[in-house]
Parts: sequence; structure tokens; C-alpha cells
Amino acid sequence: MGRRTVYNYITSPEMIEKISPDNKQLMADFLDYLISADRNKSTVYGYESDLKIFFCWNLLYNDNKYFVDLKKREIAQFQKFALTEWMWSPNRLARVKSVLSSLSNYIENMMDDELPDYRPIVRKIESPVKQDVRPKTILTEDEVDMVLNALVDSGKYQQACAFALAAFSGARKAELLLFKTSYFTDDNIMENAALYRTPEKIRTKGRGKTGKLLTKYTLLDFKKYYDLWMAERKRLGLSDNDSLFINPDTGETMKITTLNSYTHTITKILGRPFYFHSLRHQLCTRLMKAGVPSDMVQQYFGWSNISMLSIYNDNDASDSFGEYFTVDGIKGAAKKSFDEI
Repeated sequence: MGRRTVYNYITSPEMIEKISPDNKQLMADFLDYLISADRNKSTVYGYESDLKIFFCWNLLYNDNKYFVDLKKREIAQFQKFALTEWMWSPNRLARVKSVLSSLSNYIENMMDDELPDYRPIVRKIESPVKQDVRPKTILTEDEVDMVLNALVDSGKYQQACAFALAAFSGARKAELLLFKTSYFTDDNIMENAALYRTPEKIRTKGRGKTGKLLTKYTLLDFKKYYDLWMAERKRLGLSDNDSLFINPDTGETMKITTLNSYTHTITKILGRPFYFHSLRHQLCTRLMKAGVPSDMVQQYFGWSNISMLSIYNDNDASDSFGEYFTVDGIKGAAKKSFDEI
């Protein structure tokens, strides 16, 4: 099984219907504002879900009070309830409070003609310290190879291809479904690096409906698993669809739910929880360990800030000390290019 998340089914259509008209209208106006500001569809959906949770609590335990009239102690009561009754993690609570804080800011900035004396209060309530509530899965290169070999040996070529693409491109799970078979031709291999480069930019995570458009790179290690999946597609008569990952039963582009199901198979192979994002960490860690300069790793992933390396690089600093501190004194470590990895 993958990493477990606790879900509390604390809303219902019946409760949502009973939310006060003022709060319903406020929520609708705020969500319309987010859409007008070109927020990603999934972001707006997440905000709506979190607001419904809060307003259902407000209905049941706070007399359905209008959000504008809430006091700081009432926000603190919601926080306590979420932690002690719903058993939320500090991280989940922080996410919902961030949504409520955004709503407060919207009221202050956009409804000042109606509510000139309103002041945001959510951010004034101290939050519990965030903490890791699920064990982090750190994959080694040997484990990546072991999973790929196991998938290939069992004839799961599309699963192997998906795992390999995530491992050698660092693409997020949703991004994997945007790759096309035509991206992996000899024409798309860079002349001066052992990398595939997408001939067009693909949509990645980011603000706005289209997200952030980036050129994506993939190590040539991926080719073996791509070739196996292409041969299988041809055997099954599924070669017409240019989407790399498809539903063999319908020939249509794969849904993300199928990728989610792959995590269970891979978890059994590993013997510990697997999630696709761990492969993004794995690749960053591998590139850094191989000596690829930080600015090149930043460009590979398309990060706007090099500080992201501190999040995705799982190398322990002590593991690298031997490259710089020897019995002969301090030395510089040789940098490598992508084709030496």
C-alpha cells in the first residue's frame, strides 16, 4: 500500500445546503474571483472543498455565523476541533487555514467599500508546528533498477515505461500523461548531451489554467523501457495514439487513476510505500551525487529558484565529505556532464 492519508467525510450535500446564504454567496464570489485571477482549475476546486469543510463546521458548531463576523477565538476553536476531533495533521490544518486567510484577504481588499472596518484575523492565530506525518521514501539507484527489472520480467511494459520516465525525467505524475511517443525519436536527442528534449513545451505545475510551460528532458536510460512498451503496443495493435501511455482496452489516453494503481504494484516490489513523486527526489539526488552543477540541475527541472535543491536533494552532506577533504588536504570535486551519469 502507498502512503496513507486520513480522510474525514465531514460534509454532505444536506449540510452544504444549510450553510447560511451570506456565507454561500461569499464563498461563490471568492471562487469567482480566483477564476478571474486565472488560478488553476484544480486549485480552485481545492479551495472550494476546504471552504465547504469549514462552513459545515461553522454550521454545526458555531451557529452558522457569517464569516465576516467571526472572532479570533472562534477560529482557534475550529483549529482545536480539527486537531482533536478530526485528528488532522498540523500540515493539513495549515492548508485549510491558508485558504481561510486568503478569503480574509479577499474581503479586506475587494469588499472594502462594503466593509471598511474589516481586518483579517485568521493569520493572527498561531498554528501548531508542521511535522512530517508520513515516512519519506528515498529510493536508491539499485532500487530503481530492481523495480524496473521486476516489472519487465513480469511483462508489465507500460508500468515499466511509466516508472522509467518518472525516474529519468523527474516529471510529476500528472505530467507523465502529457508525453507523446513522438517525443522519443533520434531527432529529439540533444547533440551535445545524452538527453531527450521534448520538441514542444508541456504543461507543468504552476499558476494559471495552463500551468507553467516547460521543455522537459529525459536521460537516455529511458530508451530501453520505451522500446519495450512500443513493441508491446505494436503487438496489441495500439500504435495509432500518439499519447505515450494509453488504456489497452480502449486505446485512449490513460487516466491518472491508472497511474495511481501502479503505485500498489511497485509498493509490493519495493516492500515499502511508493509514490511517483519520490522519483523526482531520486533523480535530483542522483544528478547531484554525480557532480552535475547545481545550476544545471535547476535548469533540468525548470525550477525558478535554486533553493528547490534543498528540498529534492536527499544526499547526506557527510556522504560527500570524502570528495573534498582527504589526507592530502582540501580538493575540488570534478564536475560531470549528463552523458557521464
